[in-house]
This record gives sequence, C-alpha cells and structure tokens, in this order.
Amino acid sequence: MPAIHAVQVDLQADHVGKRYGGQLAVKDLSLTVERGSFFSILGPSGCGKTTLLRMIAGFLTPDTGQIHIGGKSMNGVPPNQRPVNMVFQHLALFPMMSVGENVGYGLARRGLSRADIAKKVGAMLERVSLPGMQDKRVDQLSGGQRQRVAIARSLVLEPTLLLLDEPLGALDLKLREHMKVELKQLQADFGTTFVYITHDQSEALVLSDHVAVMNAGSFEQLGTPQQLYYQPQTPFVAGFVGANNKLTGRATQVDGGPEGLVTFMSGQGLTMRARAVGTVGTGQAVEAFVRPEAVSLARDAGELPASHPTHAGQVESLLFDGANSAVLLSEATTRTGFRIALPQTGRFADLRIGETVAFSFDPQQAVCFAAASA
Repeated sequence: MPAIHAVQVDLQADHVGKRYGGQLAVKDLSLTVERGSFFSILGPSGCGKTTLLRMIAGFLTPDTGQIHIGGKSMNGVPPNQRPVNMVFQHLALFPMMSVGENVGYGLARRGLSRADIAKKVGAMLERVSLPGMQDKRVDQLSGGQRQRVAIARSLVLEPTLLLLDEPLGALDLKLREHMKVELKQLQADFGTTFVYITHDQSEALVLSDHVAVMNAGSFEQLGTPQQLYYQPQTPFVAGFVGANNKLTGRATQVDGGPEGLVTFMSGQGLTMRARAVGTVGTGQAVEAFVRPEAVSLARDAGELPASHPTHAGQVESLLFDGANSAVLLSEATTRTGFRIALPQTGRFADLRIGETVAFSFDPQQAVCFAAASA
C-alpha cells in the first residue's frame, strides 16, 4: 500500500475577527494555505482583505481567533519576528541605496558579513533575472525591474510566507500582464508560499492555485480558479469573478430540486432556463448568470442546437478587443441586453449594428440562485 503523505500547511487562520470601533472589518474567517502554494484573497475595495493580510503579518492583532504560521502560533509575536516578508503596492524600495543594498538590507540587519551578503545578493539577483545589477540605482530601473528587486529583497530572507499586497496595482496594463507571468514563474521556481491580495479577478485567476473570494468581511467561496469560474456558489461570486450577463426575475418552474433546471421569467418578461445552485422554489425571486462565451451566436436560428431555447436579438454595439471581442445585443421582444463573446473564426467580421441575429445557450451553462432579498 503506497505511503500517504500528510499535507504540510504554512498558514492557518481559525475564526479570526477584527473590529474597528463599531465596524466588524473581518468576520470569523478561517483558512488553510498549503506549503509551496500560490494563494490569493480576492475582493473589492473595503472588503477586509488588507486587514486580514496585516493580521497575518503582525501589524494588527486579531480581536478573536488564532493565526499559525509554519505550525507555530503567532499570538504576541511581533512583525519582525514572524517568518514572513511583505511586498507592498508601491514597493517601498530605498531610493538612496543601490539595487544590491536594497536586496541585502534585511541580511545586513541580521548581522551577516559583507562577503556573505554579497554572495547571497548576487545569487538572488541571478534567480530573478537581474544578474550583475548590484550597483545600479533604483531610479535607473524599469517598473518590472523594480518589482523584481522588491521580491528579491523579500525572498533573500527565506521567509515561510511572502505576503503581496496588490503589488501590480501601480503598473501600466502591458507591464502588469507581463508581471503576472513572471510572478507565477518566480513562485514556482522558489517554491515559497505566496499569499496575494488583489481586487483584480484576472490576477487571482491567472496566478493562483487557490482563491478565497471575500466580501464585506467574510469569505463567499474558497476554491481553485476553475471552481470559482465554473461552479460559483453565491450570486456575489458569479457576478464578481469573470464577465457575466445577469438576469433577475421569478422562478415559474423548478425541475429536479438543487442543481436541477429552473425556468424563470425576467423582470423584462423574458422566459429563460438555468441550472439551480442551492435551493430554488417555484415563485421565488431569482438571480441568474450566463457568461458571454457560453452564448452561441448565429445569423440563422437553424444553425443553433435545437435542444437549446433560441432567441432573436438586434446588434446594439460591437466591442473589438482581439481575442476578447464581443457584441452587445438587445433581445427582440423584451429589449433585454446581452453581451456575447464573438467567435474567433472570422464569420462575424462583417457584423453590423442594427443587424438581427439569433442566439442561444445551454441552460446547464447558466446558474440560478434564490435572490438574497427573497
């Protein structure tokens, strides 16, 4: 019988809470982060994610609950004695120091000799693709190079956890896309556990092994990027993670209970079907979501699957964005708006505003929840 290896955990938070005056910023949160993984906490501004990160780092003390890092309780352990390091959005590099001095700053504080610091700094700069740049000034570097210096400065201290607080937020779009790939590769190369805070769903999905979606101080759902995208468990996750068409209305028929199909009429009077998530009852107010890429488009309704309900719509707008191009439609009868991803075959390259087209989707590819206010 093969040996079963116990999962090693670098971070565990149990029922952690934090209050600011009368405001509960973090509400009874628990999470486990496996060693060597890339874990992201994703949520909108003000949801409590930075407060949680600062409690892990030791800058804030939880009002309730426990935090363990590397299997050890962090109760009463100050930030400078925790096996963590942090990369901030604005990097906090020392402009008066060279690249080598920035990377070696923490080592010098630990009392290492100049020779040992030089050796470790040189090796670290090699690993982050900045070889021989010890003597460069920080202001001589590009944004991506400064990002790597900040990461090198943290990783050279060999922390159990590297905490990253929206580190790509200050970069331009093209550099941010490039750095997402670099960060993922760096984490894989070093094997250090990364805990990453972001409001950008694309960053979280691309970079992470697991993601916790946070809203109003609580976790809505924890899972892999694929689980969050294809199997959202709450309306907030369905709406926040990835692009979606949202429809609200009332269930007129429910087939098969949880995970069965719900027939509902939208507020505009459009009848559609979607897969139930959780319990949805007949007559109940519902929220349904269907992704733009799950909707099929055709000039002739006969080209669409006969098993899927088909609708007519008028082209309102064309959004060209290369592989992410989309069309905005208005359903012919109720004027309900839909965003539909354009296929990359070129068949719709000549699509025109005002043109009437057909569209449909597999109801199993749409999700339907009982409305929170129901």
